[in-house]
Amino acid sequence: MASRFRVTYATLSADNDDLHAAYEQGLETARSWFGSTLPTYVDGEARTSGELFDVPSPVDTSVVLCHVHAATTADVDDAVAAARAYGAEWARTPWRERVAILRRAGDLISERSNELAALMSMEVGKNRLEALGDVEESAVFFRYYSDMMEKHDGFDVAMDSIVDAESNRSVMRPYGVWGVISPFNFPMALAAGPTAGALIAGNTVVLKPSPQGTFSAIKLYECLRDAGLPAGAFHVVPGGDEIGKAVVAHPDVAGLSFTGSYEVGMSIYKQFATAFPKPVVCEMGGKNPTIVSRKADIELAAAGIARSAFGFSGQKCSACSRVYVERDAYEPLMAALAEKATGLALGNPTDRDVFLGPVIDEAAVARFTEAVDHARSNGRVVAGGDVVGKSPAGALGHYLAPTVVTDLPTDDKLFRDELFVPFVAVAPIDSIDEGLALANDTDLGLTAGFFSADDAEVQQFLDTIEAGVVYVNRAAGATTGAWPGVQPFGGWKGSGTAGKAGGGLYYVQQFLREQSRTVVS
Repeated sequence: MASRFRVTYATLSADNDDLHAAYEQGLETARSWFGSTLPTYVDGEARTSGELFDVPSPVDTSVVLCHVHAATTADVDDAVAAARAYGAEWARTPWRERVAILRRAGDLISERSNELAALMSMEVGKNRLEALGDVEESAVFFRYYSDMMEKHDGFDVAMDSIVDAESNRSVMRPYGVWGVISPFNFPMALAAGPTAGALIAGNTVVLKPSPQGTFSAIKLYECLRDAGLPAGAFHVVPGGDEIGKAVVAHPDVAGLSFTGSYEVGMSIYKQFATAFPKPVVCEMGGKNPTIVSRKADIELAAAGIARSAFGFSGQKCSACSRVYVERDAYEPLMAALAEKATGLALGNPTDRDVFLGPVIDEAAVARFTEAVDHARSNGRVVAGGDVVGKSPAGALGHYLAPTVVTDLPTDDKLFRDELFVPFVAVAPIDSIDEGLALANDTDLGLTAGFFSADDAEVQQFLDTIEAGVVYVNRAAGATTGAWPGVQPFGGWKGSGTAGKAGGGLYYVQQFLREQSRTVVS
């Protein structure tokens, strides 16, 4: 059996023969799954009454990866009812037993990581190491949140008592049925993270994955099922917007996690709680800035920006999409960044040397084309700007050249609108103060990066920047994080609600509510 490796952003430049051989073996397994017909899963039952939709590959649009029976609204009702019916039993299950099951699920994900990653590369266009990282991060969520439950002894704490005959305890209890609406861009990790947190806390889960991430979501379901998770604890209802709306609107869904756009997230946040307050955890994207000081290491900054702007073709909520650089460093940075962009390998993401695969669909291509046209009319395209359309092997797909633009006003829409494509806008600034003011002048506040060799400037950035996750002098990614460690990942302002969007020391507590217990003997 091939050796397993700890995949992180640091390994994105790794060239390890055993790692690649294991992935290629996994690719053969994944290809054997192509053409499968996948059901909706309700209470362990595979349902096939819903209409079929296809999941094509953005890598080669002639390939249909699977056919999926979409859930019906009746399926959603049944899934929520089954989750609610089993909820009391799952909540009463000793937390150590829940943890044991979910740790097994994490181990199964790791054991199957190569075929799951290869499938993900074909399903959403992630390169080998990004896909392996996504899968392994999913596994780590189950382990880490189990560790947090264990570390806090199930969140059951003795409190002071006034008299000896009185026992006072603070006990964290689950809410009930938890809805999870996950996106295409991390089709396993951003389904697994909230699912793991909710299940470990004792909630039951109804998952509505993005249509384009359905195959990965079903494979996650299989890992949980094979780990021994009871059927009533986890249900998968694939489909489009109307199925997501049915989950959000269902009165018996007690809590909700959503990852997606600001507009949709805010709509869910406002609509979800009706008769009484209910928790909703949203991660709603970002327009993530990087500030480059004249005192920065320019090569380091260019490497970090390119990794964050063009990794997974910019289709990350944490992608770097705008850069503010002090004038003395502006020309050197532009030259270095353009060189990095033009040197990145674009093509089939299952190929060993490819850094960028395709974007997810034609809508992304249209956003890119409109942004490039706008930049050419109002500024300057320094690198890229092309719709390639085909992989080097000739497969039709949604391939876009990594693009750098400049000479735009700092209030231009390309510095404000989230695009989710491989596109970064750069502007010169006169001071770090100006850069911080521009960086913070947004409704979003997910991630931010800074490059400087000056400790005082670094501290100024840390004290002033309005973002939930920040990085300094990081070549592995100016604004994008590392896995598989579970770092806190939560947005400020319009990028997130109700605390952390994922990861960290306090994540599991979001799926729990406090109950104060006083018992007199």
